[in-house]
Amino acid sequence: MTEERIQLEEPTQATLREARRLVRRKDRKSLGKFIVEGPQAVREALKSPGVVEALFLRWANVREHLDLLSLGRAAGVPVYGVSEQNLATLSDTVTPQGAIAVASNIDITLSDLMGTKRKNPAKEKKKHRRKDVSLVVICAQIRDPGNAGTVIRCADAFGADAVILSSDSVDVYNPKTVRASVGSIFHLPIVTGADLSTAIEACRAAGMQILATDGDAGTDLTDIASDLERPTAWVMGNEAWGLPHESLELADEAVAVPIYGQAESLNLATAAAICLYASASAQRSDNGNGSVPPPAELATFGANDAPGAGAEGVQAEPGADPAAG
Repeated sequence: MTEERIQLEEPTQATLREARRLVRRKDRKSLGKFIVEGPQAVREALKSPGVVEALFLRWANVREHLDLLSLGRAAGVPVYGVSEQNLATLSDTVTPQGAIAVASNIDITLSDLMGTKRKNPAKEKKKHRRKDVSLVVICAQIRDPGNAGTVIRCADAFGADAVILSSDSVDVYNPKTVRASVGSIFHLPIVTGADLSTAIEACRAAGMQILATDGDAGTDLTDIASDLERPTAWVMGNEAWGLPHESLELADEAVAVPIYGQAESLNLATAAAICLYASASAQRSDNGNGSVPPPAELATFGANDAPGAGAEGVQAEPGADPAAG
């Protein structure tokens, strides 16, 4: 018995040209759209109502992505079958993964974040006493797209309420950032283009303590364990030089990630994962004393998929992070 042929529409040249424009930042900005590549990222985008505008599946792999086809059709999204050659023009990778979507921008404003409490207030956090915004990561001058995407993924994994990117950080809609987030970009609010001091003051006004990572700080995570159950905004600095003095001055406390071995430092995404895990665990602690249980969640990152390495073909640019160590 022969397999039933899957019927898909062929995209017009105009449709392909419009999608190709999104590889360029200036066109993403003007159109308010971006490219989502990879089965998992596309899947999560399709689960977000009204976000995906078009779905492109490589003909050779259509049967491997029948769930994406079903999700797209259920959402009323145009689903196109494309050749290997045409799919490659929509991607900035050497080997496209066979599924690409065009999505509308999803970032929100800082005032929206602070004014609407959590994105889904009807769904309480697991073992969490608070329903409002209580764990945020602020990325200041982060330039590597793989790192930015991995920080978003870590924030999602550890139950953070939002990620805020400063105005001088990488474009959150950079295809590498989106791929490195592995769909997490669709799971929590993202604020972009924020003035750092304004973002910090907004978090402080919302009742959060402001902790900034700094490898030279005299205080480390173990010293503030009892304070980590408080609502917290973590400020993470640039991959190469960390946070400048004037930015550290905006925080309530500068904190180092303790290193017990001989490594000089940790990269940005790894430091972010450790800090977010420590806060998330303390905020969910039943005994309320701020103790942090063993990092079992960190074991879910495979040896080749550790925090700091983008997933689905993205490797974050290596680089010491003075903010950790």
